[in-house]
Amino acid sequence: MLNIGVLVSGGGTNLQTLIDAQQAGKIENGRLRVVISSRPGVFALERAQKAGIEAVTLARKGYPDVEAYSQALLDALRQRQVDLVVLAGFLTITSGSFVRAFPNRILNVHPALLPAFGGKGFYGLHVHEAVLARGCKVTGATVHFVNEVCDGGPIILQKAVEVREDDAPETLQRRVMEQAEWVLLPQAVSLFCQGRLRIEGGVVKILDKGR
Repeated sequence: MLNIGVLVSGGGTNLQTLIDAQQAGKIENGRLRVVISSRPGVFALERAQKAGIEAVTLARKGYPDVEAYSQALLDALRQRQVDLVVLAGFLTITSGSFVRAFPNRILNVHPALLPAFGGKGFYGLHVHEAVLARGCKVTGATVHFVNEVCDGGPIILQKAVEVREDDAPETLQRRVMEQAEWVLLPQAVSLFCQGRLRIEGGVVKILDKGR
């Protein structure tokens, strides 16, 4: 049984999908061990507590720099023997040493079809604003491994979502979450915990069950 640590910064809607999946038995060979927030008082912490999951606040502003904060995160995760780190709306920058400490063991969900609309500055509503500004007909979400390139790690799962002519950034954001992010993230976490993800030449292969 693998221990999962979820890093959050806000309301925790993606965290809730993982909690719901765990309670439904859909995360095979994994359990949510701890939720760590970079901001105090966010609703994600309440979601974790309600589900009986340890909730920890490590406020970014309490540390002098990225390295010091990243080390505090590492220490907290290692103390709880976390095997997989999931970034679920985690808006705080971490150091390269943090990523290297969990090689191919950090997952992130991004609200676009990477490599489009990824990288520095593309987060939250900014992604959906950019999609609409380009007149895209299709968008979606991606779950990927995290490496030292922002949104540049190997892609695990993707799902397309229709862009409608009357969309505002907020309505598109909601549809992408409901139809793609909340579907893909529990799937990817379960696949990882089952040992069914293999990276070959920078490409993620999903192995059949039992292999």
